[in-house]
Amino acid sequence: MDHKSAASRVRDLAKFLATVKGDLSNITGPPHLLAPSSVVEVGHCWAQRPSVFAAPSLESDPEKRMLLVLRWFLIALRSQLYIGSTGSKSSSIRKPLNAFLGELFLASWTDAEKKCTTTLVSEQVSHHPPITAMHVRDAEHGIHSTGYARVEMSFNGTVNIRQVGNAVLHIDRFDEDYLIPLLDVKVRGFLSGCMYPEVLGTYSIIGSSGYQAEVRFTGEGMIRGKRNSFEARIFHRDDPSKETLYEVKGCWSEGGWKVCNPRMGETVEVYDIDGPENQPVPIVIDPLAEQDPWESRRAWEGVFRGMAEGDMRMVLSEKTRVEQAQRKMRVEEQERGIVWEPLFFKSVQPEEHEVFHRLAEGTGLKLHSERTKGVWKPDLERIGSAQRPFRQGVTPLGYS
Repeated sequence: MDHKSAASRVRDLAKFLATVKGDLSNITGPPHLLAPSSVVEVGHCWAQRPSVFAAPSLESDPEKRMLLVLRWFLIALRSQLYIGSTGSKSSSIRKPLNAFLGELFLASWTDAEKKCTTTLVSEQVSHHPPITAMHVRDAEHGIHSTGYARVEMSFNGTVNIRQVGNAVLHIDRFDEDYLIPLLDVKVRGFLSGCMYPEVLGTYSIIGSSGYQAEVRFTGEGMIRGKRNSFEARIFHRDDPSKETLYEVKGCWSEGGWKVCNPRMGETVEVYDIDGPENQPVPIVIDPLAEQDPWESRRAWEGVFRGMAEGDMRMVLSEKTRVEQAQRKMRVEEQERGIVWEPLFFKSVQPEEHEVFHRLAEGTGLKLHSERTKGVWKPDLERIGSAQRPFRQGVTPLGYS
């Protein structure tokens, strides 16, 4: 497919989206605009650099720990938002597959040189509305993060993506928590045929130590005019002057950023996103033949094979096969009185999310648990004892 035809198809998609009313989150994209991955894989961005994830657990200075948490957050952004794309201005993002109810993604990453390993457990805990829960852990270093998000999408010339939910990072050694923001994103570039994400506004990472990171995102057409720019600063909430302890400026999708200590007038780090030393370590995932039918890459195997071979008919056929089977399962569950239960996560009442209520106090942040079917937490006992097959007598293609 040449660039002109691709751009034309993107414009046709924009015209179609303009006719859709309400939430677009369960609208499936045309095969040629799909990424070779599912929504449940998006959490890999937090885990694929184990040494970056573990770093806060090894730092004894609380203000430097906050800087390292901010660093982890910023480094993950490009992989999180530039799905199916390199992040360059000539590379268009693609839409991940809508995950089906119960879909799983299980993976790990090991940095042998720095002796760090992260594991990721991700599950689609709801389909209507779409809610994904994930848990990242480095057991040896005693650091883990849990998050869940309901994705809401609308179209008004750009695709507006809002994530309802939250994420928390916990460090055992210091009994310390960090409330991590979920970003609202705009997808632009429909008319040019080269779509890209843009984050605007100000978000905060709030630590139980009293330190806070404030990140202000700007984009093209704003004062500075550079795509995906940001400015961040770290301060202590109990300091009446809110003195800036560290400041970070740059671009989260290309080039990189500079970290400065204004008190000392010195540069702490210059981070190059594309530097070879900053690349993710290889993912470790079981071969398809050994995966459970509920694991994402096995479930969508035919779709991904069609994408790799450029066979859009196969993509559409295999994708339709799974989606129709899922619709049939929901009807059968209703008829038989079957209540679906997630495998590795459980919904709890909002008052049980003590960390959120404690850290969000006085900020105006809302939990919105009524829109996410409660608060989702990992069932660590089930995660630790799980064995394949995960669900007896049922696969994504139906009940036996």
